Parts: sequence; structure tokens; C-alpha cells
Amino acid sequence: MKPYILAWDLGTSGCKTTLFDSEGNCRASCLVPYATKYPTSGWHEQRPMDWWHALVTSTRQLLATSHIPRDAIACCGISGHSLGVVPLDRKGALLREYVPIWSDARASAQAERFFCAVDEVEWYRKTGNGFPPPLYAVFKIMWYRDHEPDMFRQIDKVIGTKDFINFKLTGQIVTDHSYASGSGVYDLLQGGYSEALITASGLPREIFPDIVPSTEVIGELRAEAAEALGLPRDVKVVAGGVDNSCMALGARNIQPGRVYNSLGSSSWIAVSAAQPLLDDAARPYVFAHVIPGMFTSAVSIFSAGSSFRWVRDQLCQNLVAQAAQQQVSAYELMTALAAESPVGANRLLFNPSLGGGTALEGGQNIRGAYIGLDLRHTQADLIRAAMEGIALGLRRALDVLRRLTRLEDEMLIVGGGSRSALWRQICADVYNMTLVKTQIDQEAAALGAAAVAAVGTGLWRDFSQIDVIHKIEHVTRPIPHHAAIYERLLPIFIRAAQHQAELGEMLAALEL
Repeated sequence: MKPYILAWDLGTSGCKTTLFDSEGNCRASCLVPYATKYPTSGWHEQRPMDWWHALVTSTRQLLATSHIPRDAIACCGISGHSLGVVPLDRKGALLREYVPIWSDARASAQAERFFCAVDEVEWYRKTGNGFPPPLYAVFKIMWYRDHEPDMFRQIDKVIGTKDFINFKLTGQIVTDHSYASGSGVYDLLQGGYSEALITASGLPREIFPDIVPSTEVIGELRAEAAEALGLPRDVKVVAGGVDNSCMALGARNIQPGRVYNSLGSSSWIAVSAAQPLLDDAARPYVFAHVIPGMFTSAVSIFSAGSSFRWVRDQLCQNLVAQAAQQQVSAYELMTALAAESPVGANRLLFNPSLGGGTALEGGQNIRGAYIGLDLRHTQADLIRAAMEGIALGLRRALDVLRRLTRLEDEMLIVGGGSRSALWRQICADVYNMTLVKTQIDQEAAALGAAAVAAVGTGLWRDFSQIDVIHKIEHVTRPIPHHAAIYERLLPIFIRAAQHQAELGEMLAALEL
């Protein structure tokens, strides 16, 4: 009987459990969502026990519908959303019902104080932590210390999202290099925690969990976990990795220079390399890869699919209603209408920074806009301009990576947006680059987690099986005439973004 692999993709909106066979083919998947709490401005929290309950529920549902014998499952691996800070006491008890997730920005004062003692640019160059600093784990832990001292005194370890799940599964408290590289105190080139950065934080060294390779088998299922999941106790649990690195692996970034585009709610372009790719201005964010000796470096835009969803909800209610009647996706009707608008959307530009921006986009106070709007523009133009604006924002990300390293000639595209033929063509034209779509789109992170488990338990000799798994479904090549139009639009888009950033700062400072 062939062994099977369970992979958990612990995302920011839910846990997807996927069953893979020993060759890495997806056999079944099940998603169970959970909620995010927003108690005040900048605070984004989730319940770790919601992650666990979603994982248990999705696993049981998948096993019930897949009809795979429980004893055919050999191992499991997990991908987890980054920058988590789950506090545990010495007995492993959870000290906070809700914990900040990656996008929580409450720790700005802690970051500011830290950079009074540590040069911020040097910190970035050492850690590769290119998101806004308050998002990183070390500053959130400092916030615990400063604002919840009674709770902080009880802390034994602060661990990440997927590390909490691994603790529930095995009783072991460890992390891996990919997740630790988002701690804010990890030295990428040295491959471990920086004692100097930990000292500067004022936090005790022992609060940070020990680091093991992503492929290390950390144990088998505890009796309680096996019973909850409906699995035998001898299922091997592999450490797994942070979502960015697991997705890079699942998206074929297993060789230097390979590049992929994730087109989802937030979107990014990432490349794998033997060295971190750093730029003081654009701030690519870097994680240690789950593949030893490699790094995954990415440049993102914060609001891609989320901005397009805003366009759907606020500007396309007629199409939403029509889609409900026809029992199709509103996005299908939107992209069909957008196809009626010419390349360049009749000189209409869209800045997609509706949720703020990265350093490249103009910072956290930048806000989105339509630029060049006039009375002739139609709903089709509005939709197409939004799609083009997201692609133009990602083109800026691509150009940063092109300056820093040599990229392969084609790019894999994954995520929900990859399923749209029009969006693939717009991206190919804007990037002036061939795009490849395979059957692995929204399963990339899960495939990466499964691959880590397969290598860690000896089912696979190495990660080369990833290339065998991917089957090309579509190849989209740039249309030269279209690419030339976008090249002329790009500098205008960049200039408009610079002004939007300035206006955003002025609006943020305005007292009303």
C-alpha cells in the first residue's frame, strides 16, 4: 500500500488540509475558515485554539470523504502564516486567548525604541525583514513585556503559528529556520539567532524556541492528538516551514533564479537564490528557504485581490446580482466586461494601495486612487484599469528583483488570479515576460509542506520531485504591441504613486 502525506496550510483566513500520495499528487483537500478579531486600530488577532479546531475539523472531514485507510498516512507537514507570537508557560499552557497575527502593527513604539540603539538599515541588512518593522515578532514580544507584564512573567517560550500546531501534535516546542527568520532577531547569513539583536531587545534569550531543520522529524502524534484527528499514533510529524518558504517550494522555486508570482488578496513576486536579495530602498523581504542553503526573497503589494474585491463590492453591484442569478462568479462577469476595454483602459490608471503600501509602494499611509478619470470612462474601463494597476504595481516589484539577480526567462503564476486568462495576459504584457500556469495554483503552500515531510521522512530523496509534479496547463506570452503600451504607462504610474504617497501622509496627519 502506497503511503500518503497530510499537509496543512495554516493561512490567515483558514486551515486547508490536503492529502497527497507518495508521488506528490493532490488527492483531496478541505478548508475550514476561522475569524480575525480587530479590537482597535492596527490590532489583528486570532485564537490559536481556532487554528487547532480548524485543523482537526478539516482533517476529519477530509479523511471521511477521501476513503483512504488511516494507516496509509505516513507523515504530515505544515505551512504556517508568518510572524506569529504564541506565548506558552512552562507547562505548555496558552497564556493569551487571542494573539497578534502577522499584520498586527501595535508594536510601533517598541520598534522605535529598539532602533534608538540599533541602526535600522543594518538591522534590515542582517535580518532581511523588509515588512514594516512593528510587524515582526520581536517587537510584539516586547509589547507583551511592556503592556502585559503579569502575563509576560509567566512566559517560557513564544512560538509561531505552525509551531503551536506542532506542539499540539507532538508536545515538542521548536521552530525551523524559515519561521525563525521572521523573528526580527535572526541573522540570515549566520543561520541562527543574533545574540546582539536579542540583547538589544532586552528580552531573555530562552524565550525564543530552539531551531531545527524544516525537514526534521520532531516526533510522532501524542495520544490526544491522534484521537482528535482520527489517526494512528505512529504518523511522523515534520517541523515544516513558514508560508512564504513553503509556497516558494511548492511553486517550483527549487533552483536559483526561479521566480513565481502569487496573485491573491495580497500579491508578491519571489525569487530563490543562494544569497538574500536586499535593497535598502525597496526592502525585499527575505526568509530562509525550507531548502537548506537557499533564501526566498520577495517584493509585494499589500492590496491586490483585496482591492479588486473592493471594486467588485463597490462598483460592480449589478454584476454581483447578475452573477447570483446565473450562478457564476462575479469575477467572471467582471473580467469578461474588462476585456471590452482596450489596453491601457482608455488612459485610466488605478493605484491599488487601498490598504496602505510597502516601502516600494510609498509606505503605510499611501492610499489608492483612479488617475485620469473622465466622463467617457465606462465600467469596463474601471475594471480593466484595476487589473492593470495591480499588474503595474507588481511590475515595479519585478524590476527590483531584476536589478538584484538574474531571473529565469519564464515565471510561474499561482493564486486565485492565475485562473483568469485575461489577468494572465495583462500580467505577461506588463511584465514583458512569459507566464506559466500549472495545475498547482492555490495548493502551492500545501505542496511545499508535503514535500518537506516527504524529504524529511525519506519518501523522497530530494526536492526534484516538485518539477515532476507540475503539469503545464497554460503558457501566456507577452504581446509586443501591448507590452510597448504598458512600458509607456509605467513611468506615469510610478509618478502618480509618488504623489499618492505624499497626499497619503498629508491626509494621515490631518485632524478632522
